[in-house]
Parts: sequence; structure tokens; C-alpha cells
Amino acid sequence: MSKKVLITGASGFVGYHLIVTAIECGLEVYAAVRPNSNVSHLKGLNVNYVQLNFSAVDELKAALEDKQYAYIIHAAGTTKAKTLQEYNRVNAEYSRNLALAASLVNYTVEKFVFVSSLAAIGPIADFNTTIGDDAIAQPITFYGLSKKLAEEHLKEIENLPLVIVRPTAVYGPREKDIFIIFKTINSGLEPYIGRFNQQLSFIYVKDLAEIIIRLLKSDIVHKTYNITDGLTYDRYALAEGLKKALHKKTLKVHIPLGIIKGLAGFMDTIYARSSKTPTINKEKIKELTAPNWACNIENLKRDLQFEPQYNLEKGLVETVKWYKANHWLK
Repeated sequence: MSKKVLITGASGFVGYHLIVTAIECGLEVYAAVRPNSNVSHLKGLNVNYVQLNFSAVDELKAALEDKQYAYIIHAAGTTKAKTLQEYNRVNAEYSRNLALAASLVNYTVEKFVFVSSLAAIGPIADFNTTIGDDAIAQPITFYGLSKKLAEEHLKEIENLPLVIVRPTAVYGPREKDIFIIFKTINSGLEPYIGRFNQQLSFIYVKDLAEIIIRLLKSDIVHKTYNITDGLTYDRYALAEGLKKALHKKTLKVHIPLGIIKGLAGFMDTIYARSSKTPTINKEKIKELTAPNWACNIENLKRDLQFEPQYNLEKGLVETVKWYKANHWLK
């Protein structure tokens, strides 16, 4: 009999790949989606849909007991909010509520995987080292602060078989934020913010999904892992890989940091009363201009015996093929 897994944030980019990988691994998948979520891309997959009230622990407990999920992957959250309070409500409080409910149910939840973010730790300035799993958390954005708070809440809950994963920049088929860079490179333009050194890290979404599903079935518990492909890239590597995959030449432009900061401030003002968040904003600029996002994943490799199957070049080639086949790119 297949074990049941609850996947929150199931209609999102990472959620889709978690569902596909879980099904391939023989799990019975329950996808937690909002009433207004677009799930057309999940059509044809063997998925059961559920709706959860993340603001009520008692309702969450009842919902979990009704289905008796063996595993829970909490990948839901928000990456775009106006205030720290809003980030904390969705990313920290809702996560705590679900985890607390899982700890109180009248059966045994075998594993609770929380999908955090490298933003919860934040970048470092030293180019001679990498970010370890146990690095001192110094997030630089509201998003990062909310993920840090969520991790703290979950670690305080007793009887929770918790594993935390902190993915770095995740890319792959269906991703929409980094996809903006794909479109820009495809148009022949290669813009950069200022002139400074950077070390970046990436993880291909299929590798991330594989790691998370394997963690479910492992004996690993009460561990936290930063997730990257294990390699370190300079700030030009993404564009170089894209140009190669797209067979494009570009005009490289370095835009002064002061201009970008001014634009971000202007966009924040324009969108102040809007429910939407602009692509360029002060919070995003902090992440985009941070010096070092490189990580050490030796603990993950050792504990899970996992080796990433995709480096950036290989992952970009596969992603570009998907975007073109699905008419996201011409």
C-alpha cells in the first residue's frame, strides 16, 4: 500500500516537480492548493486535491487525521509581500500552525520536511569560504527574516520529525522569476547591476525534488541542509550558459548601482497601494547585489549519499528546451 504524502504549495513551480517526483517514487500524493489556484498544469497527474486553513491549528489537525499522511512537505509560502508582518504571517505563522498540528495528531507522521530558503541564512562577504549548514543566520531581506523565524518556530516543536532544506536559487521548467533573465538574454541584452565580484549558487529543480523525496524515506531527522548543485559560479556564469543554450550573442551592459537603487525606490513608491509587488524593488536589490551565496553541501552528500545530476550548464540546456517546446521562448 502506497504511503500518503501531503505537499503544500503544490500548484507552484517547485510544488509541481515535487508532485511528479513523488508519483514516480510510488507515493500517494495529496496536493494542498488554494481555492483560486491554477492547477491546469497538473491535469493528467494522479493527484488528490485538498484545501487547508493554515490559520487554525485545530482544523489542520483534523484534516491531517482524516487522511493519515505519512509524510508532509511544506513548500507553501510567499516570496512577494509588502511588509515583514505579512511575510511572517504566511511564511512563519502558517508553517508553525501546520507543524504544530502534525505534532499533535493521533497517529505517527514519519517525516515533516520544511522547504526554507538560503535567504534564511543570508549571504556572506568572505570570498574564501562558503555558507555552511550551521552558519550564523544573518538574513538581509524581509523574506529571509520570515524564513528564519519559521525555522526557529519549527525547531521548538516537540515530537516533530523535522528536516529543513534551504535551497539556493532554484531554476528549471516552469520557473517564472529567473525566467525574466532567460527572456532578456534571448532578446540580445545582457544587463548587470554595477561592477563588483560575486559568487553565486544554483540548484536545478529536478535535483531539489529528488533530494526532498529521498529525505522522506531516509532515517534522517532533526537536520538542516543548504541545497545547491555543489558548485560555485561567478556573476556571468548564468548568462554565459544561457547564451550557449540559446545560441545567442548579447550586448553586455553594466548599469550603475545608484541608478538601479533609484529605480527600485521609485517602483516601491508606485506600487505602494497596489496588491502586487514590482519585479525590481529595494528588497530584491539586496539579494541581487550580495557578494557571496556559495554553499558547502558535503553534509548532504554524506548523509543522503546524493550527488547532484545537473550542473548549471546542463540544467540550462534542458530548461531552454522546455521553454521553447512550450512556447515560453521563441
